[in-house]
Amino acid sequence: MARFGFVVGAVAALSACRGPQSTFDPAGTESAEVLHLFWWMLGGAVLIWLFVMGLSVYATKAHPKAHSERTGTRLIVWGGVAFPVVVLTALLAFGLQMMPGFRAPADGPRIAVSGERFWWRIHYEASDTPGVAKTLSGEGVPSANELWIPVGKRTEILLSSPDVIHSFWVPNIAGKVDTIPGRITRIVLEPTRTGTFHGICAEFCGDAHAQMRFVVKVVSEAEFAGRVEAERAPATLLDHPGRLAFEANGCGACHQVRGTASAGLVGPDLTHLGSRETLGAGILPVTTDNIQRFIALTEHEKPGVQMPSFATLPPEQTRAMAEWLEALK
Repeated sequence: MARFGFVVGAVAALSACRGPQSTFDPAGTESAEVLHLFWWMLGGAVLIWLFVMGLSVYATKAHPKAHSERTGTRLIVWGGVAFPVVVLTALLAFGLQMMPGFRAPADGPRIAVSGERFWWRIHYEASDTPGVAKTLSGEGVPSANELWIPVGKRTEILLSSPDVIHSFWVPNIAGKVDTIPGRITRIVLEPTRTGTFHGICAEFCGDAHAQMRFVVKVVSEAEFAGRVEAERAPATLLDHPGRLAFEANGCGACHQVRGTASAGLVGPDLTHLGSRETLGAGILPVTTDNIQRFIALTEHEKPGVQMPSFATLPPEQTRAMAEWLEALK
């Protein structure tokens, strides 16, 4: 019975190593190399542990009699200092030789991503001009919380933040890099297979830190180009009661819906909200019911978010807004 339990536990542990948000299921060049480094480091740690424990067993069990001071010094110097230093130096050299490849120039698109409490502002076709203002001014093709990148290309991500330090991390594709207020940091994503992957903020940034997620869609170059063009287009379905309710209740002061009078830059761009998979930076699937609940119970769904709840609005108004936003493909 104990053996059966061990097998079940081992299978469960191994199955948990795969998925759309796992460093043990690499889908990018950098993540594969980092995983390779991890296994070498684990092997080095096990080797050092076995060697040191072997010396301890030798000194206390195999030959428990008193040892001379000279023998004790040799055990400490060779087993506790020299051997670990050699192994750790080899691992350090092995890791450092990977760095140039991680920092190699990108050959794909350039995308600006701004980490903001508690969501991700995205601009495709971003410029290389330093300064957070370029990311926030509307340059490029705006989107939010869903990042599309082409497979097999090195896509450069320009990271910034207007408020606090966040950390951009897509575990399956690459390592993590902080978004720092007033600075532009960079990471290159080079996915090796198509699919949908999950990204997170890996730096505590406030109440809704754990709900600051995003989706990464790795597609072909043609699909990527088509997506950017679709994002570039203004909103459709403008003659809808939900649009009138959206504008009448001041939502356009914070949110932008291109093609309408709503041009706010405080919150996420909603021009094509209905074409995204998730709502509220990855916390809910995009459905009419979820959009309505998020509008009415924002602070309940995502504590700490800066958007106020609109629970006092008549349900028919929030429903109309939700239906319109869900239809913005």
